[in-house]
Amino acid sequence: MDPLSTLWETFFDWDSMRQALPEMLTVGLPNTLILAITAALLGSMLGMLLAVAGISRTRWLRWPARVYTDVFRGLPAAATILLIGVGLAPLGMQAWGPNPYPLGILALSLIAAAYIGEIFRAGIQSVEAAQLEGARALGLPWGEAMRLVIIPQGVRRVLPAWVNQLIALIKDSSLVYFLGLVASQRELFRIGQDHAATTGNESALLLAGLFYLTLTIPLTHAVNAIDRRLRQGRATAAPDDAEDDAGLALAGEAALPTSGRKDPR
Repeated sequence: MDPLSTLWETFFDWDSMRQALPEMLTVGLPNTLILAITAALLGSMLGMLLAVAGISRTRWLRWPARVYTDVFRGLPAAATILLIGVGLAPLGMQAWGPNPYPLGILALSLIAAAYIGEIFRAGIQSVEAAQLEGARALGLPWGEAMRLVIIPQGVRRVLPAWVNQLIALIKDSSLVYFLGLVASQRELFRIGQDHAATTGNESALLLAGLFYLTLTIPLTHAVNAIDRRLRQGRATAAPDDAEDDAGLALAGEAALPTSGRKDPR
């Protein structure tokens, strides 16, 4: 058999895809979305705390945040999931029974927090210092100035990077299968892997990859649209200001001769 025929028969068996499709739609897709969205929300909250601690002037807040970020960004995602999922499994058994999902979500959240914290920190530090000084001059305490003025602007600036991290979480959710999942807990990759092992054909794994593409490609275009909208918004603000300044200048130039005109009488 030539390589193209082998490739086609191994990954493009439509019957194998059709057999795996219902289970991927009803079980795999919801579980993947639950893992990714829950981890993104928890990771964003913890990441914001890390970002604020990372820019704090207090050393006992800044250094732990720095160490946390370095450790969880340096470890492979699979190693972190195994450390949390296997190491805390006895506590999980006592708390909620033989369900690896909470520990898997916890591991994904801790990983995401390290990256999202750096994203938020960069956004907050990109806001001009005059913004904070102006808020403090108006009588706002430092905490309220950060919460009401600085942090909203910083988050808005890094929103595309945050969506990129959500895309990474969707793909990393496939690593939760290391913890062992029952039939109703399997995500897209695990279902494709099980069907491939049963049928001896890899087409179900390709179908799982197509599902991931269906989830991530719209988010990628959303990131590009958001980034383009933010850049165009900043770019169009300057011409408007320039027109206003030009209008004031023209009005001033028109008024000057009038004020200096001599009475013909």
